[in-house]
Amino acid sequence: MIPSIRRGMRQGVQAMRPAVQVRSMAKLSPAESSYPDGEFRPEPSQMASLIDTGSRRIFSTEHDMFRESARRFFDDEVKPHHDQWEEVGQVSRECWTKAGELGLLATTVPEEYGGLGADCKYAAVVWEEQGYSLCTGPGFAMHSDIVAPYLVNFGTEEQKLKFLPEMVAGNCIGAIGMTEPGTGSDLQGVRTTAVQQPDGSFILNGSKTFITNGAMAGLTIVVAKTNPDEKGHKGISLMLLEYGVEGFSRGRNLKKLGMKAQDTSELFFENVHLPPSAVLGGEAGLNKGFYMLMKELPQERLLIADIGLASAEACFEITRSYVHERKAFGMKISDFQVTKHKMAEMKTELAVGRAFLDNCIALHSMGKLDTATASMAKYWCTDLQNKIGDLCVGLHGGYGYMWEYPVCRHYADARVQQIYGGTNEIMKEVIAREI
Repeated sequence: MIPSIRRGMRQGVQAMRPAVQVRSMAKLSPAESSYPDGEFRPEPSQMASLIDTGSRRIFSTEHDMFRESARRFFDDEVKPHHDQWEEVGQVSRECWTKAGELGLLATTVPEEYGGLGADCKYAAVVWEEQGYSLCTGPGFAMHSDIVAPYLVNFGTEEQKLKFLPEMVAGNCIGAIGMTEPGTGSDLQGVRTTAVQQPDGSFILNGSKTFITNGAMAGLTIVVAKTNPDEKGHKGISLMLLEYGVEGFSRGRNLKKLGMKAQDTSELFFENVHLPPSAVLGGEAGLNKGFYMLMKELPQERLLIADIGLASAEACFEITRSYVHERKAFGMKISDFQVTKHKMAEMKTELAVGRAFLDNCIALHSMGKLDTATASMAKYWCTDLQNKIGDLCVGLHGGYGYMWEYPVCRHYADARVQQIYGGTNEIMKEVIAREI
């Protein structure tokens, strides 16, 4: 990690210590030194709250410091403005640049391109803190942990130097154009074409829809057929498209059931001329796009699962506070047996989900997370997220149906989690292939 960022985090932690509850940790024997700091870290189910800092064996005190910095950012820079952003349909660019200044964007990008060069657990911290905030507006995960890794893992040196430093700083927002009106989860059915010309350039034609960060992106990775004669997944390339190129236009900012502050757009390409350097990976990347997509999908599915589970944990904690305060028929809602049992069931399922998901994060940090396991995490955790949201709305009664209550927004935001990144039905097909 960059020393100046690390020092800044430590200073920030000292300022925030009174607001954050971190349990004391007992020293471990040598046999128990598998914990990163050699100190016991309780599981979330053993903490006063599922979202307290200082738990989970996959993290260290350095991750805790980074988490506290991220939590303060979402508390101070996102939550106060989220209502306004929901009204306009996108977050401010200042939100992005402030996140960049704090080192919260594209954390795994190597230091030579301006990043922290951190492991994927730092990225997971940002996913989770955004989930805990229940603020879905900033499309940070798409930018940092879907778009940026394509450049890091497959880009030419020229492409990395051009885009990655600006993405780390939050000056250039990233998006990826996969979904088309007629294809949905079927990437092999892509109709957008980028036809190579005699001089080596390409002409891009087609359209995309449901594109996260589409309205604000300075760089969009477009999935296109560069060899239209090939069938299925063959002949697909990933094209780097910068905003402002002639023939590239953005459609309406789509109005959605939830995630109202996250810009989601249609994109249109009409005879867009792109240089040979626009192919991700250069000449070596031509017609290799489907391979690149398959390599990166496990992380995409993991982050969807983690954001979903973190959001569900936050929703549970909000509901815990509500049922202890709200009264009906002369007693607290929490005193009714049906409430006790529902809360016990939710906490147990969240604890089970967190144990599995932490194992997936640990596997991913070692480069061992396979597609089937990531698909399990995505479908199971997002199904649980929706289940928790439904139960928490019910425990709030009529207030749970009011937009100003966080559980209502969580309920609306959660539904798409089962759809994007590959529908949960497709996830089960992926899993079944390995059985």
